[in-house]
Amino acid sequence: MQAEVIAVGTEILLGQVADTNSAYIARRLADAGIEVYYHSLVGDNATRLAALVNQARSRSDLVVISGGLGPTKDDLTKQTVAHLLGVKLVEDSAAMAKITAFFATTGRQMTPNNRLQALYLAGSRPLKNETGMAVGSFYRAPSGADVVLLPGPPSEMRPMMAHQAMPLIRAAYQRDEYLTSRVLRFFGIGESQLVTQLSDLIDHQTNPTIAPYAKRYEVTLRLTAKTTTAAAATQLLNQLEATIRERVGAYLYGYGDENSLASVVVHELIDRQLTITGAESLTAGEFQSTIGSVPGVSAVFPGGFVTYANRAKHTLLGIPQEIIDHDGVVSEATAQQMAERSRQLLDTDLALSFTGVAGPDSLEGHPAGTVWLGLAQRGQAPQAKLLHLTGNRADIRMRSVMAGLDWVRRTLDAGQK
Repeated sequence: MQAEVIAVGTEILLGQVADTNSAYIARRLADAGIEVYYHSLVGDNATRLAALVNQARSRSDLVVISGGLGPTKDDLTKQTVAHLLGVKLVEDSAAMAKITAFFATTGRQMTPNNRLQALYLAGSRPLKNETGMAVGSFYRAPSGADVVLLPGPPSEMRPMMAHQAMPLIRAAYQRDEYLTSRVLRFFGIGESQLVTQLSDLIDHQTNPTIAPYAKRYEVTLRLTAKTTTAAAATQLLNQLEATIRERVGAYLYGYGDENSLASVVVHELIDRQLTITGAESLTAGEFQSTIGSVPGVSAVFPGGFVTYANRAKHTLLGIPQEIIDHDGVVSEATAQQMAERSRQLLDTDLALSFTGVAGPDSLEGHPAGTVWLGLAQRGQAPQAKLLHLTGNRADIRMRSVMAGLDWVRRTLDAGQK
């Protein structure tokens, strides 16, 4: 079973919008044992789109297209594909009722082009749009490849693909064997070091396979097993993961494409009913913003401090002026004081502090990338850790936050043992 994914949109070709849809679609198809051999991009041009879809249908069994289902003049996907397949566009009554209700509720006038969003390929299964208005299509072709049409906005495409298209795809293409993947996420180890540690496993891989990916500030491994049953896949993946854990388990922090280090730490704090705060200098609130993006964080994070200037460290946190004058702000003593004082002020179980030089200039004789992290725990003396980071100003800040989160993760793990 071979599939192809096409993203439609001139804004993607121009680099104004990143194509995240194709990667998401490919992952969902792989979960169903359907391999994707081609990814393509095409602008909002009917002639070029028709040529690309024709080519895709000649070499693949399934073509999944995202984008171009909206009401504007450059949204040409469903019209072009309908003409290519020799079918009409018909109206989905449920989608049309939703569109009509939207305009009635908002008090806006509905123009004729809005009705285009309710059209789908005749003879196909309409795909409900849970978060938008443009209906999708799953067309089983009597000859050539089948076609799935999905909206372009990821907030609409993802639920339609997951909840509407995938159940139909799985039912339509039942297979004797399928692919099962597991993504392992690592922090604190580079891709080259990770690959070196696992070189024999990678060089001699058969089933499961191992695919390393270097992401921003972290590395992932995708383990993929081809089996006939879910139980067999789980067994193969568990055995391989156990071997990987023996070698590099200290750096493994989570699973999945969507699971971040921040979410892992926040959920662990929630599970253990522990609270945390932060005191930030060089990161200027980046740590608090990062954990604040995780749903449910309010249960463990009462607030924190951004003490960029020396005066703020003294007046807001109460750090003795003599420590700032004697040791400097880029120091072990200041990092420890920032963590412990913020923990005391908000009466939390843990506190993390960040102070150092984000650059581009040096500070107190320290070059850019010199970072001190502080960690305070209730009932224990505060600790500090020195980092020497590389990259631009934004990289140094984010690497500091990731290193701080990983320190908290390791501390929580150690507390459970």
